[in-house]
Amino acid sequence: MRRRGITFKLFVMTVIFFLCFYGMVILSQLLLFDNFYQKQKEHRVEKHLKSFAARYISEPWGSTRTSQELVRFMLRNKTQMVILKLDGKMHSEDPFHIKLIDDDGKSMIVSLSLFMNQYGDALRAANIKVDDQLSVEGELLEEASSSPFILYPISITKKGSGTIGETEETGTIHASGTVAEIVLPDMKIWNPRQGILFEALEEWFPLTPAQIDDFKNLKMQKQDWIAPWSGSRNSVIIMPLKQSSGEIELLFTVTSLQEVKDSNEALRWFFLYLGIGGIVLILVLSLFFSKMVTRPLIKLNNIAKRMVSLDFTGDTSIRQKDELGSLSNSMFTLSLSLDSALRELREANQQLVEDMEQKQRMEIMQQDFFANASHELKTPLSIIKGFAEGLEDGVSAGKQDHYIKVIIEEADKMEFLVKNMLDLARLESGTIKLRKSSFMLSELTEKVTDKLVHLLSEKHLEVIIIPANELPIYADANWIEQVMLNFMTNAIRHAEERSSITVNIESHAQTIVFTIQNIGESIPEDQLEQIWERFYRSEPSRSRMTGGTGLGLSIAKRILDMHACLYKVKNTENGVSFTVTFEG
Repeated sequence: MRRRGITFKLFVMTVIFFLCFYGMVILSQLLLFDNFYQKQKEHRVEKHLKSFAARYISEPWGSTRTSQELVRFMLRNKTQMVILKLDGKMHSEDPFHIKLIDDDGKSMIVSLSLFMNQYGDALRAANIKVDDQLSVEGELLEEASSSPFILYPISITKKGSGTIGETEETGTIHASGTVAEIVLPDMKIWNPRQGILFEALEEWFPLTPAQIDDFKNLKMQKQDWIAPWSGSRNSVIIMPLKQSSGEIELLFTVTSLQEVKDSNEALRWFFLYLGIGGIVLILVLSLFFSKMVTRPLIKLNNIAKRMVSLDFTGDTSIRQKDELGSLSNSMFTLSLSLDSALRELREANQQLVEDMEQKQRMEIMQQDFFANASHELKTPLSIIKGFAEGLEDGVSAGKQDHYIKVIIEEADKMEFLVKNMLDLARLESGTIKLRKSSFMLSELTEKVTDKLVHLLSEKHLEVIIIPANELPIYADANWIEQVMLNFMTNAIRHAEERSSITVNIESHAQTIVFTIQNIGESIPEDQLEQIWERFYRSEPSRSRMTGGTGLGLSIAKRILDMHACLYKVKNTENGVSFTVTFEG
């Protein structure tokens, strides 16, 4: 019940919050957006107008540059603009115009802003270019004595093409000439409302004396204006500026506000319809939000219940960077710590059992070791004692040399056995530090073979060393020599007479593989893993006739383990093969 209560409360609070926020947005849009938009747009136009005025006064612009800057300003601010004198006459040319040169060399400006409103498509289709011959009928803006004078066209005729517009019979002026310059707006620049600018000029001019005084004092005027014919809302901003000559000019701009009014009317209906779907969306989002907030609380409650039951194997902590996430992380850490403590306790108990079993095995191994060592030393001691007693009893002179030779041989065997036992003890103690260097295995194998030349000759054996792309290895050469010596001795001891022992050394990208193989009796499969144990011999009778102590392979195993090498033994078709893998 508590969980449902929290979810329900969060759901209700979230719905109320979203509804209040949504209502505030609607009311702001209905009541404040028009004024906000108008102020923002007027502020932007004023800012850019001041920048334009500063550059217009400080830089010497010609008529062409002035037209280009006017077009750029109108495109940037989506407004109409013209430069006037105090008497209302335009100081700047129409930004969209045609400049004609008549046969007498006189120039005339054909204004296109109003003409484009009615015949823009036809004028573009005529494709008028520089050097085309045109005939224009229209009305003069200034006296004919001014140069160049401005003509408002009623019709324009291109030589070799049709006439654009309607021809009037009275009150018009006919002019013709060659096109020297043409500026037509593209679709991004042109605004069909361009003619409103001239409607505003007709309404504002001539200026009143009070307005003239304000402009002479460089006071900017701003006023809302409704076009008389279209009824559209506009903002008229007039900025006076004083030239270096003392002449006052006016930057006259007309900015349309009708678009935002129409858009705002449509938006009101849009928000009304949107509100119906918005309420449904608010309900869904509120339900989702309430469940999203309560889900971690429910999860924390479940974790706590499991911890009460000493079940610390719960899910991972909640991945949130807030207080709930911190609490979840703390509980999860506590759960892991308790679970780890219990697991360590179980492992400690298990380890204790294993240690006791290991201790028993070690005791058995020690007993076996002492038994094996005693067995290995017992025979040579008995032989030495027997032959020494024979010498003491005074054997014949012919046998004394033989007795002494046997005693020396058995003493050598005992010395070799003790040395192996000491080496094995040192290796197992872990106190030996390897002195590694780079060397070639084939050279080391040849060195070992030279030391065992007498054993090889006794059984008429041949050692074949086959290196393939050999690379040097990095290891302790002395200990690896001991491994090679033990492997080679073992291979000689169990090889058939007059056979060969093959040593293969292959280098790969990261490893060097050493393989030694003889021809002789194989090792029983169930004993392949036992040959590495101390005092192990494959002969069931554990005979010493072969001369081994049973420690050679055990010593080799410890050395290879110290070098982290991989090694194995396997029976081949006619013998036994030992393989060692060294890191390159």
